[in-house]
Amino acid sequence: MSQPKISFYNLAWRWHFYAGLFVAPFMVLLALTGIIYLFKPQLDPLLYRDLMTVQAGHHSLNADEQMRRIEMAYPQARIKQYLPPINAEHSAQFVVIRDGRELNVFLDPYRGTILGEQDAKLNLQAVARSLHGKLMIGTVGDRLVELAAGWGVMLVVSGLYLWWPRGRSGAGVLWPRLGKRGRIVWRDLHAVTGFWGAGLLLFMLLSGMTWTGVWGKQYAEVWNRFPDAMWNNMPKSDIEARSLNDSARQTVPWALENTPMPVSGEHAEHMNHGGAATGPAAPGIPLQQMVDIATARQVEPGYSITLPSTAEGVFTIAVFADDPRNDATLHVDQYTGTVLADVRWQHYGNVARATEMGVMLHEGKLFGTINQLVMLLVCLMILLSAVSGVVMWWKRRPQGGLGVPPLRHDLPRWKTALVIMFALAILFPLVGVSLIVVWLLDWALLSRLKGEPESASSSS
Repeated sequence: MSQPKISFYNLAWRWHFYAGLFVAPFMVLLALTGIIYLFKPQLDPLLYRDLMTVQAGHHSLNADEQMRRIEMAYPQARIKQYLPPINAEHSAQFVVIRDGRELNVFLDPYRGTILGEQDAKLNLQAVARSLHGKLMIGTVGDRLVELAAGWGVMLVVSGLYLWWPRGRSGAGVLWPRLGKRGRIVWRDLHAVTGFWGAGLLLFMLLSGMTWTGVWGKQYAEVWNRFPDAMWNNMPKSDIEARSLNDSARQTVPWALENTPMPVSGEHAEHMNHGGAATGPAAPGIPLQQMVDIATARQVEPGYSITLPSTAEGVFTIAVFADDPRNDATLHVDQYTGTVLADVRWQHYGNVARATEMGVMLHEGKLFGTINQLVMLLVCLMILLSAVSGVVMWWKRRPQGGLGVPPLRHDLPRWKTALVIMFALAILFPLVGVSLIVVWLLDWALLSRLKGEPESASSSS
């Protein structure tokens, strides 16, 4: 069997090694937290049954009476959000801010009794979501996750090149040689799993990156556009709808994140430059009217109502639906009850529609249990690839060395490496910058260290 061109093969192997070294810990974390969030519909009722379920009654309290009960129980708190019951046996939920903490408070909508509370950012799903998106360390975590996802793309592409059969077929290519021992069986598990899961993993990485702070924001600004006329007939601030989302809770859909927040008309002329707040909210309309608007406009159950926090703010009725075709985002003037914006699926552009569909597939929501099981399989394949890759490295590492795949002296690294760097720098800015840094370190330090073995090809 003819050998592949050793120079480029070794380059691909070397960069696959570096990418795996950085990406593996993140992929394990993302897979584990992803599994937790994936099964949120099953886990939440199991873990928080006493908070989430109630015995149905004949008559429920209206939203304003429910809010009054919360205000009585939390007199020093600010009510941030209201989530009406999604069905007759479900509790109502209020999100309140008290002493700097955000709490989920659950209330029986029939009897008005408070069922309990939980820290909105420290319950299981909030922690899993925050770890998954920002490692629970804010902007730095977001950038690290984005960097790991971008390097993950490089890991998949280089892995496919290393996997390429080159005249072989069957065992070791399409299925693992489980009868073998030692490093060969781990190599087969790693390569075969990576091959069958490559397409799904690329989908997971790219659909997840639409939420990131650098690549995702640029992607949204380029591709996610609404007609300017949609926002011309209302006073609007410089604050974007993404301000309603945080690492623990998704309020508005991705398609709406870079749209401007409207301003309640009565106070629009008093706004400071840039949409700064000039006073506390003082809604002139009741919360129940927001529920009535949602009902009249056929917003799917499961929506939230975010209350205005300033005198210029608006009520926002939003549902981030499992089926994006049922998405709805309404902004309502807090003094007059005028619906300033009502954005639905039909207003999304084609890219926004495809992205929203991708996000729901990513989260396992679009096709119910089947979607969950497919995404679970992807997460398990990620875990197997990460573990098998680490075991392979551990078995081949030299005594006292890192075990970096060798870089031959005849490698024409300039042309190929710079083309790869340039392409990645355009597609994934953070990856491009980090790739240049690592390449310089590799060239200046690692490739000149003594003691790295001229190992055999990883395909053996």
